Amino acid sequence: MYKRVLLKLSGESLGGNSGKGLDTDALRKAAKEVAEAAKAGLQVAIVNGGGNIFRGLQGTGKGFDRVDGDKMGMLATVINSLALSIFIKEEGVEAKVFTSTPMEPMAEYYMRDKAVEVLERGGVALIAGGTGNPFFTTDSGAALRALEIKADALLKGTRVDGVYTADPEKDPSATRYDELSFDEAISKNLRVMDQTAFSMCRDGGMNIIVFDMNAPGNLRRILDGEKVGTLVHP
Repeated sequence: MYKRVLLKLSGESLGGNSGKGLDTDALRKAAKEVAEAAKAGLQVAIVNGGGNIFRGLQGTGKGFDRVDGDKMGMLATVINSLALSIFIKEEGVEAKVFTSTPMEPMAEYYMRDKAVEVLERGGVALIAGGTGNPFFTTDSGAALRALEIKADALLKGTRVDGVYTADPEKDPSATRYDELSFDEAISKNLRVMDQTAFSMCRDGGMNIIVFDMNAPGNLRRILDGEKVGTLVHP
């Protein structure tokens, strides 16, 4: 169903049950899912969040300057991407880390065509550092990169199995949507992604699939055309 996707992973998903730091089991599980999809022919680019290490916006409440805090958050995404790339390589799949600002020799400076070259030869491109600018979330970075590489969809891997009428972790009566339009999500104030990222996807005609990344095989099921999670479409 899809040839090329941009997978957005939260930093917390790499921190295991605590959502903090780097959990090797969580990294290994994510790497295995990605590697299996890549081996099956799906071109996968990844944008990681950095909340398991440092989140710039939350840092402002603790005395950090917003601009410098966001820079620290961008560096956190680089650490996550480097860590995940190690485990993807262990699964026998090429994994290359790109950064939005120059950081050689730790990673290669992001250029769209170079990232696409990695995808087309069966590797995984991990695009770190957000947009490279403060005041933009990694959701916005994921939307930007998805549009740049002409992905068929933006997949947002979360801890829940889709978009709900309310937070299912707090409201047991919340119900899940199988699909909904961008306009519906906006009118109902559903927090699919931040508004900047959401607007970019809507204006660019980029479908979003919100799904549970922790459920084994979900990424491959999406590749096989199964209905997984919630589809948000124009």
